Amino acid sequence: MIPQNFDYAAPTSLQEALGLLANENAKPLAGGMSLIPLMKFRFATPEQIVDLGRLPDLNSVREENGELHIGAMATHYEIESSPLIRSKCPLLAQTAASIGDVQVRNMGTIGGSCAHADPAADYPAALFALDAKFKLAKAGAERTVPVEEFFVDTFSTALEPGEIIVEVIVPVEASSTGTSYQKMAHPASGFAVVGVAVRLGQGLTRVGVTGLAGKAFRANAVEEHLDPSKIAEGVSPNSDLFASAEYRTQLARIYAARAIKEAQSRTS
Repeated sequence: MIPQNFDYAAPTSLQEALGLLANENAKPLAGGMSLIPLMKFRFATPEQIVDLGRLPDLNSVREENGELHIGAMATHYEIESSPLIRSKCPLLAQTAASIGDVQVRNMGTIGGSCAHADPAADYPAALFALDAKFKLAKAGAERTVPVEEFFVDTFSTALEPGEIIVEVIVPVEASSTGTSYQKMAHPASGFAVVGVAVRLGQGLTRVGVTGLAGKAFRANAVEEHLDPSKIAEGVSPNSDLFASAEYRTQLARIYAARAIKEAQSRTS
């Protein structure tokens, strides 16, 4: 339960941080909710930790050209409680409020959570429903990647060596759009056994799912007719000691139906 020795750096500018992360043996530290436990078990053994906590630009939230730009170091609590996010993207605020417990929400960050890409994490379901984008940066380059391309597989993303998430970009919702995130939380970890995010509006239907399969996904089959029974179509449901594939699939259908019903009640 003791990590190997490592060097610690606390850069005060993004460019300084990216320069340090160009070293293949360096790892970025955001909230530490995922990296620190991995280091304690020595599943991760970086030679240097680059603490992103002193980069003020990475926890800002701003509205620009019909989109919200959310800094990667914004904590779950900051997203949950931000008046701008609550009014302009309530689905993301609702999702953040459902994560873990108070301590986790105070320390964990949206960028760290998404970069870790746990298949039972909450944010990916909402981000698929929101058609989100990720602004990524490494030394000398930056790019924007849509959510469909960002989450590659279990604990695997499109991030390249030395690259970090700078911003998560989501749309400003029309007042007529109805959204909902519904989950069954694991009683020990708080992660989603299944979680379903729904976004409904004029000519708009999006359903994002987490916990059911090896990675989060957009449930296109459900979107076509708002039919929760099709939520596992095209995926291989997870099975573990807590929930078999059959049980998890049935849970996903139930929570999809609840999310659809609540989203419909919020449309105008």
